[in-house]
Amino acid sequence: MAGKKKRKSPGWVPNQHGAWAMVIAPLFVGAVAGGLAWVHLPLFAFWLSGYFLFFATSLWLKSRRKERYWPPVRAYFISSTVLGLVTLAFKPTLIFWAPAFLPVVVIGFWAASQRRDRDLEAGLATLVGSALMTVVAFVAGSGAGIGGDGTDMTRAWLLAAVQFLYFAGTIFYVKTVIRERNNPTFFKWSIVIHVLSAVAVAFISVWMGVIYVILAIRAEINAT
Repeated sequence: MAGKKKRKSPGWVPNQHGAWAMVIAPLFVGAVAGGLAWVHLPLFAFWLSGYFLFFATSLWLKSRRKERYWPPVRAYFISSTVLGLVTLAFKPTLIFWAPAFLPVVVIGFWAASQRRDRDLEAGLATLVGSALMTVVAFVAGSGAGIGGDGTDMTRAWLLAAVQFLYFAGTIFYVKTVIRERNNPTFFKWSIVIHVLSAVAVAFISVWMGVIYVILAIRAEINAT
């Protein structure tokens, strides 16, 4: 119809608002802990473009590869490739971390193709990739990593683990109030995960352990 406004194809902007913190926080924490450097600018742009690409591709796969979902996949693939090359121009050794993200991407795309991307397993798998970015951002700024300082790397992995446990807890918590709100078994698992996380984090930092205890109490209150 003449004059009718053309509808914009879907997939350009992720609509999973809770995922933004999981995307931004690990890179920010790793960059600050490892020492801010110019490489973090293209790395952040690449990581954000990669998230947009992951979202758009997942949507395209869920749609059984319909043409109207393809434009953002193509656009974000190009931008992610360019930004990835720019990042490597700043720090070529970051390429060695790429294979670590491959299983996460494969699991995520498989889950989307089966329309199971909302499953707990798929969420935890993508969270592994998110937490891993803490280490990559840390290495990018500090020069640690392959042949780097082992103590620094221990710190980086601990920061990644703390974030993984936190966001894993949020995944369980959110599911207990939405998809699994009538599932008493899932409620119990949520409480167990929160308690174990609090204990594990307390060995790293007492103050952070207190925060995780509060999160565990919140999960218990929600369960009751």
